[in-house]
Amino acid sequence: MEIKGKVHEVGATQQVSETFKKRDLIVEYAENPTYPEYIRFEALQDKTALLDTFKAGDEVEVFFNLRGRPWTDKQGKTSYFNSLVIWRINAVAGAPAASAPAYAAPVDVSSAPGEDDDLPF
Repeated sequence: MEIKGKVHEVGATQQVSETFKKRDLIVEYAENPTYPEYIRFEALQDKTALLDTFKAGDEVEVFFNLRGRPWTDKQGKTSYFNSLVIWRINAVAGAPAASAPAYAAPVDVSSAPGEDDDLPF
């Protein structure tokens, strides 16, 4: 799955156990700009480093997996949890650089030396 939005917050890396770490990313998703949504994603293990270059305000495209799991408490009541786990994140490119032309310059093919125009029309 994927979504585009604006980085609202990048959390610090949390070392949950000796072998497990995670990091949160909050993305402002504005399908309806009047009522933006703030979506929490998780980066796990080595993917936590993916968030190092992003800061609040950056436009991003987040690729993620939707995960769900049950949890049963001591009284036997089962609750269900969902998580959005990042596997890739890209900065959304802005407008093209001013120095880059929007199109290729035209080439004058009629002045090629040594070639005859043999087209029938």
